[in-house]
Formats: sequence, structure tokens, C-alpha cells
Amino acid sequence: MSRLAPAAPAASRPQLGNLLMISFIVGIVGAFFIMGPGVAWNTLLMGPLINALLLLTNIVGGQFGLAIILFTVLLRIVTIPFTLRQLHSTRAMQEIQPRMQEVQKKYKDPKRRQEETMKLYKEAGVNPLGCFMPMAIQMLVFIALYRALAFVVGGSPESLVGLSQRVYPWSYLTQSVPLEQSFLWLELGRPDTTFILPLLVGVSTYVQTRLAQTPATTPQQQQQQQMMTWMMPLVLVWITLSLPSGVGVYWVISNVFSVFASYLVYGRRMSWRNLLPTAAATEPKRPRPKVQSDVQEGAEASAPTEAREA
Repeated sequence: MSRLAPAAPAASRPQLGNLLMISFIVGIVGAFFIMGPGVAWNTLLMGPLINALLLLTNIVGGQFGLAIILFTVLLRIVTIPFTLRQLHSTRAMQEIQPRMQEVQKKYKDPKRRQEETMKLYKEAGVNPLGCFMPMAIQMLVFIALYRALAFVVGGSPESLVGLSQRVYPWSYLTQSVPLEQSFLWLELGRPDTTFILPLLVGVSTYVQTRLAQTPATTPQQQQQQQMMTWMMPLVLVWITLSLPSGVGVYWVISNVFSVFASYLVYGRRMSWRNLLPTAAATEPKRPRPKVQSDVQEGAEASAPTEAREA
């Protein structure tokens, strides 16, 4: 059995992270029920996001692309406690995988099996909810940023009306409208027709996924890792082909930050050799049963004796 020394400190820390995550989820769900989905979405996500982008655009001298990069970095810094908890939980879950398999084989009763699994989680300092929290925040911002870009850089009358309804009545914010869409070779409000940005999204997603992976303990687990390693980048490349380039810029910078966070957690154990594709593990060959060979040897030994008696 593998020792869980790296993950043990996480179990002894105060449960402040769990409390923050639960409070965040309860607050969001409660706001959606009280205010209604549309009002809560615009008030809690769209409005603050649009105004934050306008504020950062003024700070960086009107460069909307730099504002998206700065926004992404600030968001990842704010959420880095959740990201680090996710990486620690992922590593700990990989380490206790053999023991979880033993529990599944030993206990047939679902209730008892669930109790023993939760004991393993507690011993290793694993919080299953912590693995999904950063991903949920990422997807919420991803969708909100897509909608925000439609208002901020859209040139249609409908988008301008929607933007005017969501911008806070501060002259410092309104003076930045309309925004400059050009950034490097991109038009931030339109998909990248050169396919460079979608490829950067795919490559950065692949690198981030591979470096964060820990060695698989079973062939089935390795096959699942390989499928996710290739499917996720391909899906994001396909999505980025039809989304505004500003969303792709956000995703690339976010992946770069995730690689940095993975290095903080795994350190020297994060090998760049993991970027190379590996062949799927195969089941070890079982030794040939000796029963059949023993029977054959006995038959061969008795054959000459029977021949002499005949």
C-alpha cells in the first residue's frame, strides 16, 4: 500500500476551503431562486464581468486584448486556493486508487462500501467537491465571457443596447466604449480565421492535461486518461473555431496559469516527458496452468510402460 504522506497535511488543515465552496454554491443557487435565472445571471455574472473588462481596458490604455489577459490572470489568482485544492485532491485520489479497488472488491453492500470510501477520502484529505469547483467556475466564466464579448465588441444595434443596459453609470467606464477589437492578428469579436488561436487552445489544453496527470494504476484508468487527454483538446479546438477570439485568448492564458499551478503542486515530479504519448497498458500475461502440463507429462511417462507390457 502506498503511503499518503504528501496529502496528509491537507487533512489537518482547517475546513475553511470546504466552507467557502459550500457558501459559494449556496449563494449562487439561492440568488437564482430568489432573483430568477435571468436577473441573477445578468446581475451576478454578466454585469460585473462587462464592467470589469471595461475598467481593465481603461487601465491598460484601451487595449481590450490586454484587458482580457489581465482579467484572466486576476481571476486565476483569486481562485488559486480552489485550484491548488483540486490538484492536491486529484493527486491524493490517484494514490488511494489501489485501496479504493480493494474496498470495492471486499464490500459488496453499497452502503458499507460508501462508508469505507468516505473513510479513505478523509484519511487522504480528499475533498471530491474540491475537484469540480475550479472547473465549475471556469465554465461559468467561459460562458459569461462569450456572452459579454457579444455585447462589448458587437457592432449591431441590439448589442449596443444590451451593453448600455449593463454598463454601470460611471464616466470612467462609458468613455472606453466603443472598444478596439484588434489585438495582434485577431479580431476579438470574431473567430480566428487563421486557425492559429484554436491550435494554441488545443496545444495548451493538451500540455496542461498531460502535466497534471499522475501515473495510472490500472489499464482501465490509463485508457480513460488517454481518452480525456485527446478528446478535451479536440473538443475545445472545434468550439474555438466558432467562438469570438477573445474567448480563445482567455482559455490559452488560463491553461498557461494551470501549468504554473501544477508545477507548484507537483514540483520536480512533474516530468516534461509526460507530454509524449504513451501506449495503453495491457493486462499482464497470466502464467500457463501447470495442471494440463502435469497430465501430459504423466501420460507420456506411462506410455512406454504400457508399450512394454503389451
